[in-house]
Amino acid sequence: MAKEKTLHDAFYDALRDTLSAEKASVRAMKKGAKAAEATELREALERHAEESAIQVERLEQVFEIFGRAARGKTCEAMQGLTAELEDHLEDYKGTPAADAVLISSVQAMEHYEIARYGTLRVWAQQLGLDDAAKLLEETLEEEKKTDMLMSQVAEGLANAKGEAQEA
Repeated sequence: MAKEKTLHDAFYDALRDTLSAEKASVRAMKKGAKAAEATELREALERHAEESAIQVERLEQVFEIFGRAARGKTCEAMQGLTAELEDHLEDYKGTPAADAVLISSVQAMEHYEIARYGTLRVWAQQLGLDDAAKLLEETLEEEKKTDMLMSQVAEGLANAKGEAQEA
């Protein structure tokens, strides 16, 4: 009979998935930054790529606290989201909608990460891993800020285009 799965197992599985997702996010942010037309968007994506690299290091610390090697497992969800981002970059390259669809793709990735980090933080607390929970909370807040920043950039770009059309 198979061993019954526990919250401990679920935490480890989700942690491995999130490590893979975060590493994919670093690559996607760099690719998105290169493709961004607006300076503000490019700079925001470059900053978040750097921030995501630090988030990978934080995840490695969580693995250490948990007593396990920091090994990711392929995150199918993030693979799908990054593939969609790449499709959008290709399909909309050079069009007026290029930055808008880039922002949309980045926000989809951020929303996935927000869900993952929120869950991991709660599970870490339930497992008594308070130091891990603090690290996960720090990353969760950064992901939320990036999502809000992407919304602000999108609104700024939309307003700038609207003003340009009125002129």
